[in-house]
Amino acid sequence: MLEKNGTAYGAAMAFVGALLVSTKAIIVKLAYQHGVDSASLLMLRMLFSLPFFAIIAWHSLSRKPQQLKVLKSPWPLLFSGLMGYYLASFFDLAGLQYIDAGLERIILFTYPTIVVLISFFYLKEKITLPQVIAILVTFVGIGLAYQGNLSINQNADVTKGALLVFMAAVTYAIYFIGSQKLVAQIGTRLYNSLAMLIATAAVLLHNSLVNGWNIFDFTAPVYGYALLMGTLSTVIPSFLIVEGIRVIGAKNSSIIGTIGPISTILLAIIFLGETITVMQGIGTLVVIGGILILMLRK
Repeated sequence: MLEKNGTAYGAAMAFVGALLVSTKAIIVKLAYQHGVDSASLLMLRMLFSLPFFAIIAWHSLSRKPQQLKVLKSPWPLLFSGLMGYYLASFFDLAGLQYIDAGLERIILFTYPTIVVLISFFYLKEKITLPQVIAILVTFVGIGLAYQGNLSINQNADVTKGALLVFMAAVTYAIYFIGSQKLVAQIGTRLYNSLAMLIATAAVLLHNSLVNGWNIFDFTAPVYGYALLMGTLSTVIPSFLIVEGIRVIGAKNSSIIGTIGPISTILLAIIFLGETITVMQGIGTLVVIGGILILMLRK
């Protein structure tokens, strides 16, 4: 058995969490086969995960009701929730309507390099030579993977989908930067749960304006896939990854998380029948290499 505070235990938590997260794109593509649109699918995903995060938030506040008092203003928390679980998720699911699951995961996986760029241009933080190399390598990898996907799907929708997923990576990077201070103030579990609750309210409002209150208008498989998204690729991995970070640290957990794009590609080949070109394979390895340079720069 693995010791709860041992390195193997922490690595296992991070590894399983990364694998579960990588199933999201596969589940989304399977759900799209049953005629559901991205806004409705996101709504169902949030509704199925909502009870779990609501209970966690209630439990955290019941134990330490003073946690929220450290926040001088609610606006940073509201902004972070809208950027991460609302906009980033919406762009991601919208992009998956047009591109393969493998390419989606590769583009989304580049958010650490976007974090560095935002920190340099907006927060005026210094950028090192290894970081510059990592950024260049990463975007070269995206270009190779994109060209490989374009050779399979000769249509303009690939570009549209890639841009939407890239917007998801940008908004998630903004969420990531904003979350660091908030996590330090109120803790990971409470912050994660409150951000999810805020995003759920935004998603419900969005879907009501676009589709009305169509909660009961879908076929059984759509609800099944939404339940899997809400639990298997959202709630469960969020706790596994946090536990992995607690035991082995954020950097080591992030390095283990590089298994995500490879896992998504393999799952897409198995469950979706997607094909991967040599160019896509090279692009994937280049992107992972760039992220590893970024993580190991110290």
